Amino acid sequence: MSAPRFTTLGCRLNAYETEAMKELAGQAGLGNAVVVNTCAVTAEAVRKARQEIRRLRRENPGARLIVTGCAAQTEPETFAAMAEVDAVIGNTEKMQPETWGRLAADFIGDTERVQVDDIMSVTETAGHLIDGFGTRSRAYVQVQNGCDHRCTFCIIPYGRGNSRSVPAGVVVEQIRRLVGAGYHEVVLTGVDLTSWGADLPGAPRLGDLVMRILRLVPDLPRLRISSIDSIEADENLMQAIATEPRLMPHLHLSLQHGDDLILKRMKRRHLRDDAIRFAEEALRLRPDMTFGADIIAGFPTETEVAFANSLRLVEECHLTWLHVFPYSPRPGTPAARMPQVEGRTIKARAARLREAGAARVAAHLAAQRGQRHAVLMESPRMGRTEQFTEVLFDSDRAPGTIVSATIAGHNGTQLLAA
Repeated sequence: MSAPRFTTLGCRLNAYETEAMKELAGQAGLGNAVVVNTCAVTAEAVRKARQEIRRLRRENPGARLIVTGCAAQTEPETFAAMAEVDAVIGNTEKMQPETWGRLAADFIGDTERVQVDDIMSVTETAGHLIDGFGTRSRAYVQVQNGCDHRCTFCIIPYGRGNSRSVPAGVVVEQIRRLVGAGYHEVVLTGVDLTSWGADLPGAPRLGDLVMRILRLVPDLPRLRISSIDSIEADENLMQAIATEPRLMPHLHLSLQHGDDLILKRMKRRHLRDDAIRFAEEALRLRPDMTFGADIIAGFPTETEVAFANSLRLVEECHLTWLHVFPYSPRPGTPAARMPQVEGRTIKARAARLREAGAARVAAHLAAQRGQRHAVLMESPRMGRTEQFTEVLFDSDRAPGTIVSATIAGHNGTQLLAA
């Protein structure tokens, strides 16, 4: 019996959950199957999922084809209607051992084809913590799932459900195991990371979790946090930024736009001045801090003036690593019903944002010449600085180790070690 094949579309959290599903499917004895873990963030993501399903069916004509993930959760009927699909599994169900047991049994034909329940009724995180997802140098730990906010462009809450947190004690114990297994860096991940703790007794905050990890796992060399909503940064998180060198000086900010009216139409909870104020305070507390950010180009009703405010935000928030998203309407979201910006304009604005981002990267790389960095090696000749910048070496280093390097220059996208 051949092991099931898994394909992951979308975010890092999906990739994490695919690793958990591999374990669950293996324990259940599922074989001769193809599992597609889908993304629903845009209509284009759903289109790509359907395209991938058709391709996988052609390449695996005798296998059962199982579709799960956010797109399966938000529109199960779309995938159930595809002749190529044998089963559709929701985001809650995919993390349950009994689901995979039923799927294994389905090879003798006793399971419903569609298993997708109301994810809004889920109040706890599933027990699917896994040890060691990532490279041999860096592990990712999911501490939160779901989102309580309803941004007008976003379908994700309907795919992930409301916010649920993993208790701090469980997180700390997992990180201890990872450090014991030789990992030198752990990344905390979630759908809405700064909402961590709101559903736990005493309503702790993300900063409390960070401080607890650093205090109780003293052998952890590097702790990194993934995308945050800066308006929800709490006092202890700022204290950790200021005082904890093991917390890496790199934050990815969920900004989305730089114009106040557009931010209100997005139903974001911050204004442009809030974002600028946070970035300046974080830099004051940690001068070596670098920022990434998500920015949407061409959101409905975006004028040239509004776009210019986003463009200026790149400098005003000292952004380095930009993730630029050309807006595309997602059916089922309020933004899809708003007056749309013309497609060529969206594309041109996205290109201008990317140009601004490239200039910021070039400035960052140039400023590192002559600097010493602690570099976590991901492969024999490539590692990353504390700020997550790639560094190339001209001779081999042991992957997973942290080495000290002086920067001699750069090649346009990566630093070069002396």
